[in-house]
Amino acid sequence: MKKLILTVFLFSNLIISQEKVTDTIQSLEQNLDEVIVEAIRIDKSSPFSFSNVDKKDLELKNLGQDLPILLNFSPSVITTSDAGAGIGYTGIRIRGVSPQSTNITINGIPYNDPESLGTFWVNLPDFTSSVESLQIQRGVGTSTNGSGAFGASINILTDKISQFANTEISNSFGSYNTLKHTVKLSTGIINDHFEISGRFSKIDSDGYIDRAYSDLKSYFIQANYFDENTLIKAITFGGHEKTYQSWSGITKEQMIENRRQNPYTYENEIDNYKQDHFQLHWSEQINNVLSTNLSLNYTDGRGYFEQYRDDDSVETYSGIVKSDLDENGNEIGTTDLIRRRWLDNDFYVLNASLNYNYKNLNLIFSGSYSNYIGDHFGEVIWARNFDKNYSIRDRYYDGNGKKNDLSFFTKVSYKLNDILIYGDLQLRKINYKTSGITSDLNNLILNKKYNFFNPKIGITHNLNLNSLVYFSYSRANREPSRSDYENNPDIKPEKLNDLEFGYRLNSEKLKLNLNAYYMLYNEQLVLTGAIDDVGAPIRSNSGSSYRVGIESEINLELSKKLDISSNLTLSSNKNKEVISNYNGALTNFGKTNLSYSPNFITSSTINYKFSEKFSIRALSKYVGKQFMGNIDAENSILDSYFVNDLNFNLRITPKRIFSEIIVSGLINNVFDKEYVSNGYYYTYDDNWSEPGKVITLDGAGYYPQATRNFLIGISMKF
Repeated sequence: MKKLILTVFLFSNLIISQEKVTDTIQSLEQNLDEVIVEAIRIDKSSPFSFSNVDKKDLELKNLGQDLPILLNFSPSVITTSDAGAGIGYTGIRIRGVSPQSTNITINGIPYNDPESLGTFWVNLPDFTSSVESLQIQRGVGTSTNGSGAFGASINILTDKISQFANTEISNSFGSYNTLKHTVKLSTGIINDHFEISGRFSKIDSDGYIDRAYSDLKSYFIQANYFDENTLIKAITFGGHEKTYQSWSGITKEQMIENRRQNPYTYENEIDNYKQDHFQLHWSEQINNVLSTNLSLNYTDGRGYFEQYRDDDSVETYSGIVKSDLDENGNEIGTTDLIRRRWLDNDFYVLNASLNYNYKNLNLIFSGSYSNYIGDHFGEVIWARNFDKNYSIRDRYYDGNGKKNDLSFFTKVSYKLNDILIYGDLQLRKINYKTSGITSDLNNLILNKKYNFFNPKIGITHNLNLNSLVYFSYSRANREPSRSDYENNPDIKPEKLNDLEFGYRLNSEKLKLNLNAYYMLYNEQLVLTGAIDDVGAPIRSNSGSSYRVGIESEINLELSKKLDISSNLTLSSNKNKEVISNYNGALTNFGKTNLSYSPNFITSSTINYKFSEKFSIRALSKYVGKQFMGNIDAENSILDSYFVNDLNFNLRITPKRIFSEIIVSGLINNVFDKEYVSNGYYYTYDDNWSEPGKVITLDGAGYYPQATRNFLIGISMKF
């Protein structure tokens, strides 16, 4: 790897004096780049709620924290961090919907894990440094590749072609021994047709929570060929993460005692996982009205998490470990051991799209096929008493999951004077099979087949050159995850009808987006609040439920030096009726709040430019009270919180060696607030306190977020 970095570095500097490429070529490759995501992105005339984020927005705060944390100030967004400081295991919820119901694509390729349906950003550390732009579509949005969106979709476009040879070295450091090192390279355009670029990153952090360290490595390499009508991109990227586990959270009493404590004590209680992605994209501009895109993907993931188990039952590991003996030589049925739970998976994707755009008609045909194979197995690497017949790679559980996903969608928009009519039809066919046993030693034999039809229609009316109103209706269906089936073999897919109505204003000084939504669910897979033994959230069907709300987003330029942006979400998120076992009997709790769905979220950014080269931003975020369960229990409440960050950027343009030096700083939680953005809630039956009577008790765990902390970085470009 060191030789590869040195070779590319020397090569890029040898050709740094190449002749300037014309603006025509630059415009051409940018347009072809956009064909990769054109089938799933929307523009300002579309009848859906969305936000665009470009590279410049992300660079302002890109000092090592994960991509979800950098999106924290987007509308209707709540972010979480297990380690508390935004590095390692992080998550994002939009409109209160779990990450498992948020669709993520990278260059149009699904990133959600096909079995868990979640997204693990820890597997792509510093991926932000290779993001050209992204679009957040709230609600169902338009049809996309992969599993359907129930709260939002985030589609990411990676780095575009660089015209000129360049090298960028970025380093940052901060609280909790956080260090980030990034090297980016590009050859620039060679012989008017080729470009090779790459990035290599290393991030280390001890985490805010005790010993919740992160040891992260990642890379991104792409080779590009383009001519007048063709763009071919070969991309490989991936990461290797080692993180000390902090997924069990702490109790309220522990938080009062020491909010940074970590209950794990085994020195190697870690998650160790590698993931490599290989993508090939071929975009073709056939003529002035017709373009195509073909994409291939292979993802290879493999890794484990390691656990120390004290006095674990030997029945779980029959034939591998033997029981300890008491002082009288009798078996006690338990022993101490160290185990690893593995996931080894392969994911193949084929996407193809055809876009016809002539005068007032824009027509898109797209298809996607994916195949996933995942092996789940466990090993015991040490035990106090091994069975003599045990071999080191014997597995105490072994299971397999296979999933095929085939979808087609057609999108059409037609402009008639000041009115745009939009239609979108998607057919999705899923076949999911499992075999073997789970980590709980339960048989999991599934053969599930789903056929989903997801129509979407909308209309946009231009009021004048600067403003418009829109309305849309969308229907979505989404399958359960593997862990959903493990917890309940009879779990049902969720369905959603989404109505969106909005107004947009885009003038020179003022940009305003107003959106009202009504999301009506049937059998929504809601978070129960509980987590399993590996920290994964447990979901269940909730019958009928809804989310209704208003979102506003405003950007106001008060002067050339000062601009203000703000967003606000007011919502009501309800289960229409919750019936659950409580105190030994089925209890109707009536209408309750949906878990993890605050009614009030707002954030603001005040940006002051002292000059063209120096600016300071004050960022604020308020999240209202939320429940971690669905029965409105007092112990399930997460208190509201209000945090403020400060971000500065200084740009220096030396006359020698470096083309640009950027110094950035970020002070998170300026006022040193102690707050919690995430947790879990569970209930259990007590049969002992009162003989003959069942009493339901409850408990909760919390993930404290970091108090005041800082990150400072310097980027040198040449």
